[in-house]
Amino acid sequence: MGAPLAVELDRSSPVPLYFQLAQTIENAIIGGELAPGDRFENELALAKRLNLSRPTTRRAIQELVDKGLLVRKRGVGTQVVQSAVHRPVELTSLFDDLARAGQSPTTKLLDYQVAVPAEDVAAELNLQPGSEVASIRRLRSTNGEPLALMTNHIPVDLAPDPEELEAHGLYHALRARGVHIRLARQRIGAKAASKAEASLLDEKTGAPLLTMNRTAFDDSGSAVEFGSHCYRASRYYFDTTVVDR
Repeated sequence: MGAPLAVELDRSSPVPLYFQLAQTIENAIIGGELAPGDRFENELALAKRLNLSRPTTRRAIQELVDKGLLVRKRGVGTQVVQSAVHRPVELTSLFDDLARAGQSPTTKLLDYQVAVPAEDVAAELNLQPGSEVASIRRLRSTNGEPLALMTNHIPVDLAPDPEELEAHGLYHALRARGVHIRLARQRIGAKAASKAEASLLDEKTGAPLLTMNRTAFDDSGSAVEFGSHCYRASRYYFDTTVVDR
């Protein structure tokens, strides 16, 4: 274990001390100051160094264990694990977000078909009867670990070539075709992993998955993409900011 983590706590703040401590540790993990496999400071030593009660430090560490950022191992202590992907709910692509965060995204194309879509997909894209779409299924990984299964439906005249989808993100390919995505409607939910999903995502059958359905629109208001994605809840979470009106 290296030098102790520098921690500054504002004891006059209404924000609980355990939460301030947990946020500092989380930021250090996400920022790479604490790397996967690093042993974390002993709970008792941390409490003494920061002049905190042991229940306060225990609660801060438990917050991060619950998020999957730290793990307690008998005979070893507390260790940093692979940081979860922290993604704001914004109009961006997963590939671009991972690349900006230095997470080394890779994509495996699982399926690519051109056909007349199901009624629900045609309705989402506001297509005329008989119009065709490219239906694409991909496995997205980060730092060599599977993260998300993504199914996207795109009007066939806008659809990227299969080779593009393994080299770049979908939105990058759409931008290259002059498509500017202006807004999107999305729904976030959860589900239990099927046997096939669990196998691809390296999870157990029935493990919790986050889900997101998104319909994206261009400058003219035309629907250009409908996606249905699921993410490993153990490795991924959405972040939102809520403002009082």
